[in-house]
Amino acid sequence: MEKLILEGNLAEVNLTGLFGYPVEHSFSPAMHNSAFKEVNLNYLYLPFAIKPENVEEAVKGIKAFDLRGVNVTIPHKQAVIPYLDELSEEAELIGAVNTIENRDGKLIGYNTDGRGFIRSLKEEGDFEAKGKKALIIGAGGASRAVAFQLALEGIDKIYISDLSQGLAKVLADDVNSKVDKAKAIVVDSKETDEIVAKVDLLVDATPVGMYPKVDVKPVVSTEVLHKDLVVYDLVYNPLETVLLKAAKEAGAKAVSGLGMLLYQGAIAFEIWTDVDAPIKIMRNALEEMLGL
Repeated sequence: MEKLILEGNLAEVNLTGLFGYPVEHSFSPAMHNSAFKEVNLNYLYLPFAIKPENVEEAVKGIKAFDLRGVNVTIPHKQAVIPYLDELSEEAELIGAVNTIENRDGKLIGYNTDGRGFIRSLKEEGDFEAKGKKALIIGAGGASRAVAFQLALEGIDKIYISDLSQGLAKVLADDVNSKVDKAKAIVVDSKETDEIVAKVDLLVDATPVGMYPKVDVKPVVSTEVLHKDLVVYDLVYNPLETVLLKAAKEAGAKAVSGLGMLLYQGAIAFEIWTDVDAPIKIMRNALEEMLGL
């Protein structure tokens, strides 16, 4: 990536960024700064490594330093909520925030993960959720967005598995109580292989296979993957995880998390700027970061 050069008074720059811990491996700065440059906006996106004990002060700092807004990633997507002034309907429903807008001193929390996931799933996986069945492995913040968005899209059943059955039960209960006609079912992690045979979509919402630990055992046995399955791994670095490689070998459709990262970022970009996101430029920046 070429370095971003800002012209004019730095005080006039609209600052945005990423709150998370850690954040040093994030691709978001490259994606957003390329987009700002493409559409000639005097904006800058910076990574902020925020320790969990400093979340309250960091959120207050958005107003204090007049940041235009920030993205929020692990482990702060739920922790930031008490310090916001307002939540969008989807963020309130999901119970997690990945984008904050500073609108004239009012901090508004959004969740663009779910919409980004669905757009990627449709465009890259050629998958329509209505009437289908899905297995989600992992019940953290990103998983919440995926589960709720699938439920809103009219999926028939959502099986949820996590090493913490308590966490999986909380998510399943939330989906069932907040979305009409939703049917989320908790399954033991030992039962996931059996469930894969019953579903149309497998979503890995865990960090298994993420760089640098790329050579690991996937979340399900490779033998159970089948050609009628869409396998979506939220990990985007590497672009092809051990799970996605196995999915391709089994004849399944494999989709990486790069599309979700791209589209959730594009929605955030438009929230902050009121300008259409330059999707192609943002995708190019992400692929360049991956060395593609």
